[in-house]
Amino acid sequence: MSDKHLYNMGLIGNCAYMAYIDERAKFKWMCWPKFDSSFIFGSLLDDEKGGEFSVAPNSDSNYRTHQYYIENTNILCTEFESDYAKFKVTDFAPRFEQSERNYKPLMVVRKIEPVIGTPRIKVKCDPRGNYGEIIPEVAQGSNHLRYQGLDNQVRLSTNIPLNYLLDESAFILNEPKYVFLTWGVPLEGPVEFTAEDFLKKTTDYWRRWVKSTSIGSFYQNRIIRSALVLKIHQYEDTGAIIAAGTTSLPEAPGSGRNWDYRYCWMRDSYYTLTAFNNIGHFEELERYFHYIENATVSEEDRFQPLYTITGEKDITEHIYPLKGYLENNQPVRIGNQAYEHIQNDVYGQVIVSLLPLYVDSRFNDTEKIKSNRLINHALHMIDKTMNETDAGLWEFRNLSQQHCYTFLFHWAGACAALKIAKKFKDYEMEALAERLKNKAIEKIEECYIDDPNGGYYAQAIGTDRMDASCLQLITMGYLDAHSEKAKSHLKRLEEELGTEEGLFYRYKHQDDFGEVHSTFLICAYWYVEALATVGRVDDAIKYFNNISKYINHVGLLSEDVNSSTGSQWGNFPQTYSHVGQVNAAYRISKKLDLPNFL
Repeated sequence: MSDKHLYNMGLIGNCAYMAYIDERAKFKWMCWPKFDSSFIFGSLLDDEKGGEFSVAPNSDSNYRTHQYYIENTNILCTEFESDYAKFKVTDFAPRFEQSERNYKPLMVVRKIEPVIGTPRIKVKCDPRGNYGEIIPEVAQGSNHLRYQGLDNQVRLSTNIPLNYLLDESAFILNEPKYVFLTWGVPLEGPVEFTAEDFLKKTTDYWRRWVKSTSIGSFYQNRIIRSALVLKIHQYEDTGAIIAAGTTSLPEAPGSGRNWDYRYCWMRDSYYTLTAFNNIGHFEELERYFHYIENATVSEEDRFQPLYTITGEKDITEHIYPLKGYLENNQPVRIGNQAYEHIQNDVYGQVIVSLLPLYVDSRFNDTEKIKSNRLINHALHMIDKTMNETDAGLWEFRNLSQQHCYTFLFHWAGACAALKIAKKFKDYEMEALAERLKNKAIEKIEECYIDDPNGGYYAQAIGTDRMDASCLQLITMGYLDAHSEKAKSHLKRLEEELGTEEGLFYRYKHQDDFGEVHSTFLICAYWYVEALATVGRVDDAIKYFNNISKYINHVGLLSEDVNSSTGSQWGNFPQTYSHVGQVNAAYRISKKLDLPNFL
């Protein structure tokens, strides 16, 4: 492994599934039929049990590769080139409008075409089930292969001679070849025509979606990529938004901080929806509203911090017998024990997330009335839990405190409820929200440390530890950005938790797993936002630029970065990080008064 370790993968998806493909055109990770199902290809976590789906030159020692996206799409291209030949693999998940609905099948399409010369290539498809425990039997049809023994029919349809696939033998690529892999409903229609038709329609869909996005001129291409990444992390069938499509990619090598992020956190969803709002997209909020209504309809008391993408409550964590990332990063976790945590910031995040349904005239009153139950429930839970300790946003497993961040969202949720109450003349809600707003302010101020070296807000009541989440006291408007208190708070945080490159640690104290070794990318973006908010725009731009060093070859961001080596770690790509990039660029654009392009 090089000193600077980057995830050399691109991502495709269609809001029904995602797939990770490396620079050698190998599928490293793909879960079917849902984001949180078993992988069907999972060599990212086990090169033996993970199966394989690959396209490769017969002898690749002299081949160079280049991977990129077709502009303004989620369609990924991988080019192989030697001194004598060149070919290209185009991978995509079909998505386009059909019969007034979005067509998003559980289907992978691979187009393999010669560019120069007549390369010899091999194509291999070897899927797995139940996290590598099931090896399906292969049955040959007239123009397809069936993989039997999985939870549903998996079929490969192609114009490649099937014996080349069965024997894993090389063949000359002298014309375009197409491969369809499907779950459930097989391909219906001619291979060549359907592939080209779906490719054009999917290209057109993503480019229309990008055109409808309101993005400032500041680093526009990077923000477009982040927007496209965020879009495919919403499971459109239910509206759930996942934190990442992977599990158990460690926050640092050998750290044991390996988590399953293929679920819907209310907190992460709040940030993602804020990013969508900042770029002028609201359909994601409408879908999420329906999801959260269904997920919490039976909750008479607490909300869980996370649910499955279909709204199920049980996400029991299990350890699976897989090698782990790079063969030595165990455990591999499926499920996430955090669903059992008390994380009281979720109530404010639900209210703030849904605020546009009430105050934005583009949403109709019927949708707003439906969500009254949810808003009232969340507001009363803020009241009920105001004095409780909780696990906080960093999900400490053995540490319960009264977190400043939790009180910040109690305050934000109460402020949002006040706007809703005044809009609809709900005087009972208004009185409760006003009281909770003032109580939250009292609690936040109990976290303030009046230090002779400069005052700051600590992680929790009763401690002097610093926490990067408290940067949001500035960016969310709790602190007056021009006040000395805000400037001192920011200065102390950057001295304690920042690096010379502008990266940021979440905190420095030991937690359940020992010392923290990696910086957290969204914290770096919160720092950029805070700098812009207090008027240090040149510094904000400087550190925003610096973060570009930690983006992979196709514009994707990880969760964590090792500040010494610049290596990417953690689940990937991380919605938090892409949200951070979108919101930081939006904040800088507003400060510079740069135009938005529609």
